[in-house]
Amino acid sequence: MTLETILVWAVIGLIAGWLASAVVGGGYGLVGDIVVGIVGAFLGGFIFRALGAGQPFGGLAGTIFVAFIGAVVLLLVLRAIRSSTVRRT
Repeated sequence: MTLETILVWAVIGLIAGWLASAVVGGGYGLVGDIVVGIVGAFLGGFIFRALGAGQPFGGLAGTIFVAFIGAVVLLLVLRAIRSSTVRRT
């Protein structure tokens, strides 16, 4: 894996994570948004493949969109887990 590939992943993760944090609310900071975006990219790819759908549009914008959808789902799941553990204690 080249440095360029790592930087592209980081930029896509940052954009997708930041957008998802803006939509869902509650960000995790710069590094947290990158991690949420990268994990969201994998989750979004899995979701789109499971539904039998491809990227709605090609190129970098399509990749960011899929990562954004995955990041939103990830943040909603994290929020649900956090709220359920807070209520129990």
